[in-house]
Amino acid sequence: MRRKQAEIATDPVAFEAFYRRHVEAVTRFLARRVDDPHTVADLVAEVFVAVLDSAHTYRSGLGSEIAWLYGVARNTLSAERRRAFRESRLADRVGGRRLLDADDVARMEERIDAAEPARRAFAAMAGLPEGERAVLELVAIDQLTVTEAATALGIRQGTARVRLHRARQTARKTLMDVPLVMEGTIR
Repeated sequence: MRRKQAEIATDPVAFEAFYRRHVEAVTRFLARRVDDPHTVADLVAEVFVAVLDSAHTYRSGLGSEIAWLYGVARNTLSAERRRAFRESRLADRVGGRRLLDADDVARMEERIDAAEPARRAFAAMAGLPEGERAVLELVAIDQLTVTEAATALGIRQGTARVRLHRARQTARKTLMDVPLVMEGTIR
């Protein structure tokens, strides 16, 4: 599988199939975390560019393609947030963006609206330590297994289980009004 995954970096047909198979999941992942349609569109493109550069790092024995992709998307989002922090917000919003037509904006706004409960859950989890929050997000909201979440975060499975347990304990005490998106995962 590793060789097959690496082919997406050199075979346009393989890359297109990979892209079509996963673009909606990556878009939903980012729409749950970002509320600007232009930024979501840019980040989706950046994730798949990063996939081309890092396809050789995928290890099928460590998790599914989607878990690996969520790790790439998470790293891409983190890099974007660091970059945005360093730059002026105005310059970031104006420069270097592809203009979206009205249909693109409408579709992106629909996705963002659909992801509103998840964004409220993220806001409610903001007080959790980063490591615990990251595992809880991937398991409770993005529906990854603990093993896949560990892969996406680049940590050991045991570490992910401990962090998830701690996050759930804290959540039981402080997040009782979290939206239904997390129902059944915390309690």
